[in-house]
Amino acid sequence: MKKYIYNSSKLILLWSLFILIFVSKVYANPPKKVIKLGFIPLTDCAPLVIAKELGFFTKYGVDVQLSKETSWAVVRDKILNGELDGAHCLFSMPFSVYTGIGGKAGSEMKIAMILNNNGQAITLSKDFCGLVGFRDLKKVAAAVKSIKARKEVTFAMTFPGGTHDIWLRNWLAACGVNAKSVGIITIPPPQMVANMKVDNMEGFCVGEPWNGVAASQGIGFTQISSQDIWKNHPEKALVVNKAFSETDKEDLKNVMKALIEACRWLDVMSNRKKAALILSKPNYVNAPVQVIEARLMGSTEIGCDLGVQKYKDDYMLFYNNGIVNMPKVSYGIWFMAQYMRFGMISTAPNYQEVAQKLIMTDLYNEVAKSMAVPVQEDMKPFKTNLETIVFDPKNPAQYIAGAKK
Repeated sequence: MKKYIYNSSKLILLWSLFILIFVSKVYANPPKKVIKLGFIPLTDCAPLVIAKELGFFTKYGVDVQLSKETSWAVVRDKILNGELDGAHCLFSMPFSVYTGIGGKAGSEMKIAMILNNNGQAITLSKDFCGLVGFRDLKKVAAAVKSIKARKEVTFAMTFPGGTHDIWLRNWLAACGVNAKSVGIITIPPPQMVANMKVDNMEGFCVGEPWNGVAASQGIGFTQISSQDIWKNHPEKALVVNKAFSETDKEDLKNVMKALIEACRWLDVMSNRKKAALILSKPNYVNAPVQVIEARLMGSTEIGCDLGVQKYKDDYMLFYNNGIVNMPKVSYGIWFMAQYMRFGMISTAPNYQEVAQKLIMTDLYNEVAKSMAVPVQEDMKPFKTNLETIVFDPKNPAQYIAGAKK
């Protein structure tokens, strides 16, 4: 009996010791939080995909799960409700949502860094073939008028107040077409080509590869690329949930470090064939590798027998010696100024205050310093390609008054 009690006591002691060791190891090395990042199937989701596929997230100690989403509205909702910690996202979406254009006014989505410049385009349907050439803005208004004589003219973009919406409106203004005289609808990026194929619209603004796909299928042609509207413009950003940005800053910083490394890798041109191959997979962009690759390499097959345009220094850029990735307050002010210019909001916001609230400048600067990324000067006046008016971020009202003339 004593021996049985002794053995039982010994067994209990051993089990207790085992549990103590197990628990101590768990607490010493707690399981990593799974960070869920969304993306839309576009070529410029490349930094997230490459950081995942090449192990950069793992290198910086974060467990990232990528989630392919169907539309920017879904991305917005999932970031706001915390289902996504963050996402590859339109740079201007947080401003559109906050000002009430693309969501509930006052809702906060935080911008951590920019992922790419350039690489979007406006595609016109075959109706415009022979009427308008590549970058030929002077003939667009007459072409629209001609087509309107027999049917409604509709253009599509991807999200109200998003980057594509603003490129489209800037292009229409430069062409002398009143945006109110045509239809403007919202369609998710991967559905653009299919909708043009069934004649739901006469033109669209979207990111690659969908402009290239439309041209390769003979459905439409590239009329102008976004870098022709504004060279080296901000495009997609890492946008994150507010709570995640406040409570998981170390994880967020490590995600940003991995993405900066991916952006550097992507800007080595010899890596872009591999990037195109990865992006073309069904679980990512699911588009022809040759179309993705061509426009990543700066070669634009325009379509409509208009030849090929070669971009030499303003194709899709992801790093560009650190110039790409800084989320500038001045960019946020510019987009909100466009909302006022085009009558999308009726009351001017406190431009600088809103931009500073939504852009995580201090966090970006900290990460940039740790990665030896040069920090750019902000709040300098600048001018886009299609305008003669200089935009001064310290005086957006003056710009709006001039742009409306």
